Amino acid sequence: MKSILESRTFAIGTVVLAIIVIWYGFAIVLNLPWQQSVYARADLTDVPLFQWLADLYSQQRPVLPAPHQVAVEFYTSVFQANPTTPRSLIFHAWITLSATGLGFLFGTLLGILLAVSIVHNRAMDRSLMPWVIASQTIPILAIAPMIVVVLNSVGLTGLIPKALISTYLSFFPVVVGMVKGFRSPEALHLDLLRTYHASTSQVFWKLRWPASLPFLFASMKVGVAASLVGAIVGELPTGAAGGLGSRLLAGSYYGQTTQIWAALLMAATLSAGLIVAINAIQTLTSKAMGAPA
Repeated sequence: MKSILESRTFAIGTVVLAIIVIWYGFAIVLNLPWQQSVYARADLTDVPLFQWLADLYSQQRPVLPAPHQVAVEFYTSVFQANPTTPRSLIFHAWITLSATGLGFLFGTLLGILLAVSIVHNRAMDRSLMPWVIASQTIPILAIAPMIVVVLNSVGLTGLIPKALISTYLSFFPVVVGMVKGFRSPEALHLDLLRTYHASTSQVFWKLRWPASLPFLFASMKVGVAASLVGAIVGELPTGAAGGLGSRLLAGSYYGQTTQIWAALLMAATLSAGLIVAINAIQTLTSKAMGAPA
């Protein structure tokens, strides 16, 4: 019994159950005023508790949809709708995933290149690193419309503007993580390579790069989640016909809160799937490098 209580599955299940219970409680609090107004207009004063709960948890446009309403909308949009039509969340998820993947690739490469420059050049370290940090103080919601408008004016539409916004958000954790990773080797190991007259490139590929890989994968897990957020934000000012951002915007326009929450659930599922994929790549890389399982 003690092993079950201390297991990871039990801990996760307990947290999920607590979230669901709290969610149902807030659904009652937030949806109650509307339900009371419905009963008042219908001149109903003595409604049984079970009927009251059933009506409360089955509102067409609730302020906060109950978990089962979100689950039903998610199942309908994913498994019952044609995935090639805008009614399907798979259709929108694929559009967002395309921008996320491209932006994450650009952001990772840019982050690694900047980290290499910062580590190997003192002037770059002192001049560039403060600007890299300062770049993240600008709200993405403020610059996303400007990026879209400027790129549209030069003929770049569709995937590229969203990918660049994703790049803007995803490169920062990679830069910070890789700078830390490249500087993680001990001075003793660096001195040893110098005694062997190793060149700068040999030090990089034989010591700094292998030592930085754990930092790279950790920063990539943060970066891919940020990239997904950037892709969704990039879809909001474009009025695009597809993407989870446009799905959220449409749900907001028409008051379809269950549609909004289902799109958020799909975004969370995509983020979790991408992180699991990066973790699998990390495991394979570690095994290939001879690290213990």
